[in-house]
Amino acid sequence: MTEIIEISQNICFGGKQKRFKHYSEVNQCEMTFSIFLPPQVDQQPAPVLYWLSGLTCTDENFVQKAGAQRIASELGLIIVCPDTSPRGTDVPDDPQGSWDFGLGAGFYVNATVLPWSKHYNMFDYVNQELPGIIKQHFPINDNQAISGHSMGGHGALISAFKQPGAFASVSAFAPITNPILCPWGIKAFNHYLGSDSTRWSQYDACELLKQGVEPLPVMVDQGSSDAFLTEQLKINSLEKAAQDNGFPIDLSIQEGYDHSYFFIASFIEKHLRFHAKHLGLSS
Repeated sequence: MTEIIEISQNICFGGKQKRFKHYSEVNQCEMTFSIFLPPQVDQQPAPVLYWLSGLTCTDENFVQKAGAQRIASELGLIIVCPDTSPRGTDVPDDPQGSWDFGLGAGFYVNATVLPWSKHYNMFDYVNQELPGIIKQHFPINDNQAISGHSMGGHGALISAFKQPGAFASVSAFAPITNPILCPWGIKAFNHYLGSDSTRWSQYDACELLKQGVEPLPVMVDQGSSDAFLTEQLKINSLEKAAQDNGFPIDLSIQEGYDHSYFFIASFIEKHLRFHAKHLGLSS
């Protein structure tokens, strides 16, 4: 059993908001995660929603800014928030010190190029290692869903699309939908996966849809005033790929909203109730 060490605990809406650290075998470093445990877990196991955050974030941004605990407590939904990258003095960072690559920007891929491949294996971390740890230590049942924002929205979509049957539902706020064709994705994939762009499509939601994805409930919200909408997020590419391949997505353009956590806080209840429906909870 993997040892986890509690960093903090706070009572919130009758549940417990906790933070832990542990050693990650796949990332070869210490990792942190946050978890909200609703009061219902005192009586029975509950389903879990994994939340993947965006560039520059840690496991704490969603916890402190989204306001999700009230609804999660009502629904009886566990929420797990992993960090967005490996961390530590031995973990390489962007040599230029940019915020869009390296620490805080793992892009939820398994790197294949040194020096990144030793530590940057976030796809396996969020989809295999961390869920295994959660199952060991917390009262979860067999139902899980996944969601995220921006880079984390990309991570949520590819996690669900690449693993048929793993998640009951998936949702995203302002996701990076076509990273092989946007500056953030091109930079990250060049470093993590190498210059052979044919290897990148396995981590691109639009490309995965073209290859064929097993149907599952998908919800996406995008703000119309998002500064990154056209160049980085390419929501129109996701919509077209879904339509061309007969894949239904519940896509909403929210007028006037931007890329911030004000946007997430405004619609997080919608997303939690969407997942609750598919996780067998009353919403």
